[in-house]
This record gives sequence, C-alpha cells and structure tokens, in this order.
Amino acid sequence: MFENNIIIKALYFAAGLFFVLLGLVGIVIPGLPTTIFMILAAACFFRSSTKMYDWVINHPLFGASVLRFRSGEGMPLKAKYTAIILMWFFISMSIFVFLHSHALWIKAIIIISGLLGTVFILKQPTFSKA
Repeated sequence: MFENNIIIKALYFAAGLFFVLLGLVGIVIPGLPTTIFMILAAACFFRSSTKMYDWVINHPLFGASVLRFRSGEGMPLKAKYTAIILMWFFISMSIFVFLHSHALWIKAIIIISGLLGTVFILKQPTFSKA
C-alpha cells in the first residue's frame, strides 16, 4: 500500500541517509556503533532505493554483517560481547561521570534502555563461522 507512495519512499530514503551518516561517523568515533545504523539504513533503503540498498549490503566493511543480520543469522559471539561491554561502559560513563548530578529518572531511563538493548543482543542468534 505505502510502497508506491512517493512521499513515503522519500521519507524512507531520507531516514536511510541519516542512518548511513550516523554509521559512517561511528567508524571514527569510539563507542558509536556502525553496524546497527547500517542495518537500519538497509531496512530503509530496501523500501526506497535498490541502488542504495545494494551499496549497503555489498560494502566491504559492514555489508556481510548487515546481510547476516537481515537474513536472521544473527551476530558473532565476539560482536555480542563487544557490543554489550561497550554499551555498559558508555552507560556507566553517562550516569556516573557526565550525569552524576542529574535527576534520578534520567538515569533510570538510561539503565532501562541499556537493559532492553542487552536483552535484544542476547536474544539474537549467534553466528558461527564454521
């Protein structure tokens, strides 16, 4: 129904470009993920631009990870551990260093979001290279 609507396609395309930008920034900024933004970009481009979708899934740096995730194969165990450790490191830094004097409800939202993210990562299938 919405696939043929030019406005919806344009919104998906714009969102895809936004996620690509965040993913590319994540390549150079430690702690900002790349793959998840490229997965989101691929999902948006799948609905708006075959050319951009093909670019994301064929990219030598993150294309294989995006394809594995989109096909339901999941994440490598090392990626799961790395994602969870980095996520909780930055959550801890946010709560105890940057937001130490802020309201408790802000810290609670951050912690709940981190718990949800951790559960999501752990529920993903574990990809093995064998």
